[in-house]
Amino acid sequence: MFEIACSKPLWRDGAAAGAAGAPPIALVHDAARPIAVAPVASAERAEARHRVMPRERLLESGAAALSDLELIALLLGSGLRGFDVFDVARSLLGHFGSLRAMLDAQREEFESLRGIGPAKASTLVAVLELARRALAEQLEEKPLIDSPGAVEDYLRLLIGGRGYEVFVCLFLDVRHRLIRTEESTRGSLTRMAVYPREIVRRALMLNAASLIVAHNHPSGAVQPSASDRRLTRVLRETLALVEVQLVDHLIIGTQETFSFARHGLD
Repeated sequence: MFEIACSKPLWRDGAAAGAAGAPPIALVHDAARPIAVAPVASAERAEARHRVMPRERLLESGAAALSDLELIALLLGSGLRGFDVFDVARSLLGHFGSLRAMLDAQREEFESLRGIGPAKASTLVAVLELARRALAEQLEEKPLIDSPGAVEDYLRLLIGGRGYEVFVCLFLDVRHRLIRTEESTRGSLTRMAVYPREIVRRALMLNAASLIVAHNHPSGAVQPSASDRRLTRVLRETLALVEVQLVDHLIIGTQETFSFARHGLD
């Protein structure tokens, strides 16, 4: 649920954010040929055939023809003595459990793993940042209200894999194009303070005509709680006082997304 909190919100651009007026609301939520060995499974045989030439396969058939393992190996470029690049790639997938979790990791977490130094870690982090920026550019080029799928993809990539709760605001102009995305608040696994009046202040500073807000559920479940509904209602009413429209409130899980606008809920 959402409750009173006193700490200041965190804005991505470093702007000071105080709690003016109404109190914040806190969210709580329960090229060598393979050597023949013993018989292996068909999937393993396919990997053995192609593991030594992902670059050639990409040039011949396109990136979509490569497996996750091959794409990661291609990014890493090399492994260690006695621990080749496919072993490193496989250990990455095993450690993080999914591509989304792996790409959402911080550089320090990559560097703590065998076979991953600063250069490889920087490459992996850069891939995610490029994907975020490409999606952000797409959002800036056309009205977001006409691109709900692109918005959800962007937000899943931005906060869907976080292990803690994050509340973000997408400020839009009069044509519903993206002005700026800001991280309003960062919480813990189960708790987060949100400042409705501070969000209104930022909307006025950015001359936003409307906005989309979103927060993630680290648990992966996206069904809204009573506090989620209350926050949506408070934000809509508070923004209406300054003639700013709340277009949607999205709850982002690891795989799914819940849209208040789509479900018509307060």
